[in-house]
Amino acid sequence: MTAPAEGPDGPEGSDDRKPRRRMNYGEGREALLNAAVRVVARGGLRKLTYRAVAQEAGTTHGLVVHHFGSRDALIEEALAHAIRTSLSTSALEPGTGKVADFSVGVSDMVTADPDIQAFQYELLLESRRRPELLPQIRALYDRYFDATERELSRMLPEDAGRPLTRLVFAALDGLVLHQLVFGEPETTDTAIEELRGLLRLLAADGDEMSENDG
Repeated sequence: MTAPAEGPDGPEGSDDRKPRRRMNYGEGREALLNAAVRVVARGGLRKLTYRAVAQEAGTTHGLVVHHFGSRDALIEEALAHAIRTSLSTSALEPGTGKVADFSVGVSDMVTADPDIQAFQYELLLESRRRPELLPQIRALYDRYFDATERELSRMLPEDAGRPLTRLVFAALDGLVLHQLVFGEPETTDTAIEELRGLLRLLAADGDEMSENDG
């Protein structure tokens, strides 16, 4: 990837919005990743500079350089962090194989931390303008597809293929985007319950076909 010509510190100047504070290593890295997510979610990728992230986290921009080394490394690690967080909070792969458990709490996830979802959509759109971002986004989004496919395969009599996986995940992804824009978490919940109803029908059809084949 290539950083913009404006450089890592950007044009913001030296005034910090938040008081600086000392952090230990683990806390600092996590805080900076969360700060990068918020900066991009609220201002787009063009606003992501060392100084903006440091100001958001309430520390020095030297700490950003120390942890990530380059703006591109910060982008890549922030995207991985966003997807890890989403996977751990969305119940996309509860591992139970029960349709009722699939994607429980998606609307709560969006309500609790909309920035981490908005960050991912910002990066997706930015990849159309900066194709060098696409391999990282494709590889990281494959983690979503893999998690979805594994859980669908637990729920359905036959292993889920990639087309069905993409269809189900696209439905969830669209619902998250709509909730970000329009709010209405109850609409998200209702729609996901409809999706579970379709998955129950698929599971029942698969069981019936297996019995007939037997």
